[in-house]
Amino acid sequence: MSEATNDRTAYDTAVRAMIAAERRELADLLDGLDDAQWHAPSLCAGWRVREVAAHMSMGFRLSLPATLVELAKARGSLHRMTDRVARRDAAAHATGDLAAFLRDNAHHPWTPPVGGFAAALGHDVVHGLDITVALGHDRRVPEDRLRVQLDTIRPSGLRFFGVDLDGVQLRAADLDWSYGTGSPLHGTAQDLLLLAYGRRLPAGRLRGAASARFTAA
Repeated sequence: MSEATNDRTAYDTAVRAMIAAERRELADLLDGLDDAQWHAPSLCAGWRVREVAAHMSMGFRLSLPATLVELAKARGSLHRMTDRVARRDAAAHATGDLAAFLRDNAHHPWTPPVGGFAAALGHDVVHGLDITVALGHDRRVPEDRLRVQLDTIRPSGLRFFGVDLDGVQLRAADLDWSYGTGSPLHGTAQDLLLLAYGRRLPAGRLRGAASARFTAA
């Protein structure tokens, strides 16, 4: 086995351990939410906390054939498919079950179509932040998990999520990390990660001349 292969195997093993920890911690957090919090809006436009939690476990619960059936029902639109399934499953499952899906599948090998295990970790981290930031919860994602995600930010990903950073440099206030060039935009690393995934943040979380571009109205 080559050194590069060994390095990749070690990296994937480390990231999978982060995924398992993130899912368990988010399941514990979800178990502590009250009914009003489950029905509160998240940072995912149009989704409550309940829909986000249902969406997070979709990859564990739907087989590939079932996913393709749902995609066909949505006339090939991944957005319509994920929205429909999240709303359906949020209504069909008790909140305790939605939390348990994450905990019971902490080691599930699901990954998105591109990006491997780093993308799977990003799926969990970002959707977890969609919940906690919207609720005003003070959970901080551990630095090692954040750095995996920050290191994967690319122009292609920003375009996919409709993020325009022209003339803006992201600067983390709590980590030695920056991205881009231009007028500095300061925020916590996890808030800047949300921004890179196309989220609009609550007021007061960003500092800089461009903050209004990335803040919810």
